[in-house]
Amino acid sequence: MIAVDEQGARAGVHPGMSLATAMALAPQLVTKPRNIHREQALLERLAQLALRFTPRVSLAPPDALLLEVKGSLQLFGGAAPLYRSWRAACRAAGVRPWLALAPTALAALAGARAGKPFRVLDEARLIGALAGLPLALLRWPPAVLERLAKAGVRCVGEALRLPRAGFARRFGVEQLQSLDRLTGRGADLRASFQAPERFQARRDCSYELTHHESILGALAPLFARLGRFLMVRQCAITELECRLQHRHAPPTCCALKLAAPAADSQNLCSLLGERLALLRLPEPVRSCELISGQLVPGGYSCDSLWQPGEHGGGIRAESSDLLERLRARLGIEAVHGLNVHPTHRPESASCRAAAPSAAQAHGAPRMPPWPAFRRPLWLLPAPQLLRASSDVPQRHGALRLLGEPERIETGWWEGEEVARDYYCALDTRGARLWVFRERGAPHRWFLHGVFG
Repeated sequence: MIAVDEQGARAGVHPGMSLATAMALAPQLVTKPRNIHREQALLERLAQLALRFTPRVSLAPPDALLLEVKGSLQLFGGAAPLYRSWRAACRAAGVRPWLALAPTALAALAGARAGKPFRVLDEARLIGALAGLPLALLRWPPAVLERLAKAGVRCVGEALRLPRAGFARRFGVEQLQSLDRLTGRGADLRASFQAPERFQARRDCSYELTHHESILGALAPLFARLGRFLMVRQCAITELECRLQHRHAPPTCCALKLAAPAADSQNLCSLLGERLALLRLPEPVRSCELISGQLVPGGYSCDSLWQPGEHGGGIRAESSDLLERLRARLGIEAVHGLNVHPTHRPESASCRAAAPSAAQAHGAPRMPPWPAFRRPLWLLPAPQLLRASSDVPQRHGALRLLGEPERIETGWWEGEEVARDYYCALDTRGARLWVFRERGAPHRWFLHGVFG
């Protein structure tokens, strides 16, 4: 037996008792197998909750959490209000904690494991408060505890009265160092808990779900947790994946890629609902899971698709919402963007992008240095051959070349070598064109772009 509830304790069952003995005392006892992964997940969830009270939180697996609260006492008005606030937060999360307050981390752990009130603020009173606690609370190896018990040493005070040199020689240096950390004589270095950079949460359904409306209802608490997760970190996400577990069929995955960072949980839930409406589920859903992509910093904003007052436009970011709705309904590949590709060939200088990166969406895109020559934004799908008269290109008459040429010679290592001289040109109608002349024979002229 690892843990016992109040009803089992009243029947005489206690932790450490064998299952057969416990069932003999309480035949109606209901047993559940231990789930290590669920315990770790609960501990990490409480650690994230503890970050509201102090930035210094450490895990003490499998069942404890350490908070360094000295710097938070003034903020909460003292130890007692902080103690009550943290206990209320744990109970609101569905956990009944055993709390202890002590000058050292190991003393607080031992006090909490004792299962009775343990609050020591004065370091001078620490050893007196620890003296009566059993050594088993320190969770030393059973062989060491057995040898100490044979010597008549069963509590912390008795161990502290033993000669240090003899204690280390007979029972181990590690145990002596543990006593030093317990009383504050030695440093107790612990790794600080780092909140995960990705959100992941799962919910098991009480019954099998068959309609996407009921699935969205089951996902609503997860989206609420996602919203709080992002709000605490002042971050947003650009990717979100929903996994639906079935009884026999493989999990159904529904991915959501956003046009811009988003942190509004209601908007994310609505977008995912658009995708779920298009899915055909092989079987009813038994559990749901949300997994976010990498977090990006907050403070994101973009201009409106319409100017204020035009077509009912306001100051809200309709452009991002429009792209996200289109992707959710039509699919990721139906709507795409463009990224700059580092190459000198104009027809290869851009590439298709499924979604903007977090850096592009958060701030101004990082553009390569602007070339010394002007480039048009409108390129033809393929260069258009022009007629030439006396080596002068013709289009609705002779073209007038402006300025010096821009020479581009590249691509030989990819088998797509180009050697061109580009010019800005004006035709007889006043249109500004981007043309080039082949450097190799037969020295033909081509129209490649048009300036706006």
